[in-house]
Amino acid sequence: MEGASCVGLDGGCCRGIPCGVDHVATGTPLAPIIAIGEGEAGCPGCARFWRRPVGPWDVVGALRGLVEAAGDGWRCTGIAWGPEGARLGWCRAGAGAGSRDVERASVPAPGRPLAFAVEGGRVCTGVSRGGRRTVCPVGAAVPARSTSGQCAECARLDRSRSVAADTRADDPQPYCVYLAYFGPGLLKVGITAAGRGATRLLEQGAVAYSLLGRGPLMAARRAEELLGAALGVKDRVPYGVKRAVRAVLPPVGERFAELAALHARVAALPGWPESLEREPCEPVDHTAAFDLDLLAARVSGGRQGEVTELGDGVVVAGELLGVAGPDLHLGTEDGVLVLDGRLMAGWRLRAADPGQRTTAALRDLAVRRTADGEGQGVQDGLF
Repeated sequence: MEGASCVGLDGGCCRGIPCGVDHVATGTPLAPIIAIGEGEAGCPGCARFWRRPVGPWDVVGALRGLVEAAGDGWRCTGIAWGPEGARLGWCRAGAGAGSRDVERASVPAPGRPLAFAVEGGRVCTGVSRGGRRTVCPVGAAVPARSTSGQCAECARLDRSRSVAADTRADDPQPYCVYLAYFGPGLLKVGITAAGRGATRLLEQGAVAYSLLGRGPLMAARRAEELLGAALGVKDRVPYGVKRAVRAVLPPVGERFAELAALHARVAALPGWPESLEREPCEPVDHTAAFDLDLLAARVSGGRQGEVTELGDGVVVAGELLGVAGPDLHLGTEDGVLVLDGRLMAGWRLRAADPGQRTTAALRDLAVRRTADGEGQGVQDGLF
């Protein structure tokens, strides 16, 4: 089909994904795809994928389509959150030295099977800035247990532009100070660019949150330090602790009450930066965004475990229950598994049979409970 471009992959979990094959350079022919519409075309790999019946989260079909259409160059970059929710990212190296990676994303949908097998070794995913990713110049290997998909040098470059590194004191954009709730007694203070909205809270897996103030970056930083010094509010909660309580949370009203109580204590503090405009206590809950009700129903009375590392030939399979922060929750015959999406970054993944059992290394995720059955957020023997 002269003059046509491949429509790439689609079908729910691969909405709007470009093909990834340079048809001009490779001379790969295009073929009509009847399922799409008159005049639209796809390369042989994409065409084979389109002819398969797919559902909203057909991971088997999606991953097989990726491999057929793009070869083995695509690697997972983990979970990313944005205005439209969670996305599972993919990248491949562009052509030529110093080129930028080509990226695409698939959309995870709870209630559908997720099954994949790992192929080969884990390679650095490079540096992503301003929505564009640059390939790692040396294609460095990354340890399987690392929660970063980057080598030390690329991670250093990423950190050099982060808010936490305090290298952007002259940043003119406004920042927000927030209180994030992860479970009973598990609240933290943090700052995020106002333009990012709730994205930073979703990335961390915050179950609920409320803003405290808005203003210049360094004023927001001073307020963060004030809460730590005066009230002992932490600036981080370990992911292991978050996971341990996520499925045994108290009702939304109790979460909001705990946020409101701390918000009131902050409002009474002297020394609040003058340039930081105070925000009223208006808690926001992420139960729906994380599908926590579905998770709680599956965890109730059952076993929880978490994947500790991936490796060549390892299989992960189950029903996707939801995504919270970087974590994917999977329902299996043996209970609920938590897969940290950061462990997926840097691996090549291929489709696996949803009926296969997970062969990844696991450990129990234990929650110590009080007399009334509520989780205390303590993991026995893991951290």
